[in-house]
Amino acid sequence: MEQIQLSVQFARLDDEARLPTQGSALAAGWDLYALCETIVPKGASTFIATGLAVAIPEGWEGQIRCRSSLGKKGMILPNGVGTIDADYRGELKVLATWIGQGDSFTVSKGERIAQLLFAQVPKVTIVETSYEELGNTERGSGGFGSSGQY
Repeated sequence: MEQIQLSVQFARLDDEARLPTQGSALAAGWDLYALCETIVPKGASTFIATGLAVAIPEGWEGQIRCRSSLGKKGMILPNGVGTIDADYRGELKVLATWIGQGDSFTVSKGERIAQLLFAQVPKVTIVETSYEELGNTERGSGGFGSSGQY
């Protein structure tokens, strides 16, 4: 299978900002680094600055995901995966929430805070139809989860 090559431009908005890095040659994500020390209070969501802006090519998106090592401690991303659209040019910030032990969590300057992955986005056309024209499936209208229970 031929691998797609993608060039993504990053600009440092601060001289101390670190460009994303990969932990290994086959890592799917690019590590993002905290620009400055940030305190995340328990149960609160806080933006962590990276000091970077990015130009994601049209037809692609950036996905900010939690690092498993921080998730294990209790640092989560409240929206699961953060989406960066191709037309966004502001500073990349990571929205983090502390649910671990203690009243707060201190993110150190230069600490790896999240992973950035890139994914293709298809051109989608929404077509309105009747419910009957959607067709039947084995699951049908069975609720949430695999059991269909709410």
